[in-house]
Amino acid sequence: MKDAATSPAPMAQAGGLARLEAWMPVLVLLIAGGALPLLGDSYIGVIGTRACIYWVLVSGLNLVVGFAGQIAIGWVALLTLGAYVTSVLTAGTAVPELSPYLALAIAAVFGAIFGVIVGLPALRLRTFYFAMTTLGFATIVTQVALAWRTVTGGGVGVPGPVFPWPFDSPWGFYYFCLALAVVCTWMTMNVAASRFGRSLVAIRDAEVAAESVGISKPALLVTVFLFSGAVAGIAGGLFASLQSYITPDAFTFDLSVLFFIAILIGGRGSILGPLLGTIILTALPEFAAPLVAWSTFLYAVLLLVIVLAVPGGIAEMLDYKNRRPLEQHREIRPRPELLPQVMGERAQPGLLMLKDLSLSFGGVRAIDGVDFEIKTGEVHGLIGPNGSGKTTILNVISGYYAPQEGHVRLDGKALRPRSPHTRAGLHIARTFQTPRLIGDTSVLENVMVGGTTQGRGSFVESLLALSRHRRDEARLSEAATAALAVVGLEQLASVRSDRLQHSELRFVEIARALMLRPSFLLLDEPAAGLSVDEIKRLGALIVTVSQRGTGVLLVEHHADLIFDICDRVTVLNLGKVLASGTPAEIRAHREVINAYLGA
Repeated sequence: MKDAATSPAPMAQAGGLARLEAWMPVLVLLIAGGALPLLGDSYIGVIGTRACIYWVLVSGLNLVVGFAGQIAIGWVALLTLGAYVTSVLTAGTAVPELSPYLALAIAAVFGAIFGVIVGLPALRLRTFYFAMTTLGFATIVTQVALAWRTVTGGGVGVPGPVFPWPFDSPWGFYYFCLALAVVCTWMTMNVAASRFGRSLVAIRDAEVAAESVGISKPALLVTVFLFSGAVAGIAGGLFASLQSYITPDAFTFDLSVLFFIAILIGGRGSILGPLLGTIILTALPEFAAPLVAWSTFLYAVLLLVIVLAVPGGIAEMLDYKNRRPLEQHREIRPRPELLPQVMGERAQPGLLMLKDLSLSFGGVRAIDGVDFEIKTGEVHGLIGPNGSGKTTILNVISGYYAPQEGHVRLDGKALRPRSPHTRAGLHIARTFQTPRLIGDTSVLENVMVGGTTQGRGSFVESLLALSRHRRDEARLSEAATAALAVVGLEQLASVRSDRLQHSELRFVEIARALMLRPSFLLLDEPAAGLSVDEIKRLGALIVTVSQRGTGVLLVEHHADLIFDICDRVTVLNLGKVLASGTPAEIRAHREVINAYLGA
């Protein structure tokens, strides 16, 4: 008799609900936007048009702020730039008059270029420092518009573009803006549901783990800044047409606050939440006209209420699935026999060699002349007292630290230091002492992040949901499901990771590492916090992984696990190799007994 949870009918029903939920942002726009003209109120039409224009900008900014976690407050600068580029080109103050459509396309190009220029500091600056650079750029754009009078009209301004029939009437222009808003929503939905969207969230919540699976933060952020800047430039051209006449005064700090807060109250990593947030914040001052002067204050109060009452924003209020209680006393039962489905053919023989590694932090010698080798098909234990340099060695191998002396070689070739994102391409995977997972995404999506480098589709293909993007997603989802089955957690695939128990987080990290089909797997205290039975099952899984041809470097404080499953053991003390040999040799080593194992 089939389990009801896995029978075809419930699974098909769950899949249908998931697809409906995924398309909800587009449905909201089509239903609400399509019904608006039925009210027959031209003033409401103007508000609706403004909301569509703002959402065109916010849809792209949401990838920067809500998904990538960058504090870009001054994005109004790109709205200003797009408005002036479109207006100047159609007014003929700098070049012969151009078609509004061509001017809008050129504004998108300018927006993309300056989106990257504004965003580049994010590759080095964090949090509020980056926010200040975006606000500074917004001030520069406004000052240029004021000073360049022969082109922009200075403080007097310049006429906005007028789109030809059928978009020359208020409702015609509304439908044009609504169509662009729907397209932008569809594109950002595609990105959010792709390996690029998951990579952005990984950078936001677990940057170190993101690098370990091959995600290059600079390349990804530059791509997103290009797209976000382009749609902001388009929004600027539409805004100029709606205003009819633009001056620098039209681009206030309040607009920057509106765009930024719409994303925050909408919820990180969501499309529907920020969409609803944009609509609410656009309409709120219009229907409370006496409070317009207090709009910034109202935005701040609304943000404070959301942060205190519902930290996850509107998106969390709508996330009914993760309010359902989970089964208590869950048991983890890995199925190592399923490993061939995940790792494919056995790994080729290889050798990871550490030679004369030394690294100091200030006056502390973290590792001092460390030498040992890790062979494929073996489990190599690395033990020692706290502070002996075990995790430091993992970080050197992973590329996070650069040794001051010595080198790490893979099959005779030196590994480049300070380039952790390159290790995934060499099939070197790792887990962390404290599990590094993306808490507000599902267990399945966390594991799919591990296969990011296996995707073949480009960002544009994901943006437009082309066939290669769809094949990537199907392949990654299938592989991640198989990896979860190996560690015994496939029944939790749809659950948010921040709802899991500590032991489950450990196994999810291992599943993510297995997505790389590693030739070498670095495990940093994977048994910490596990029960006795879970440690035994973990040991059996690690042994099976090594039997598939993977070299495992196991850092662990559970001596019984080390001596039960390791082929060789290296003991560190004060950054130096105290002893190296088989488990039996290490058990009998007098200095090891005195320094680490005890009598």
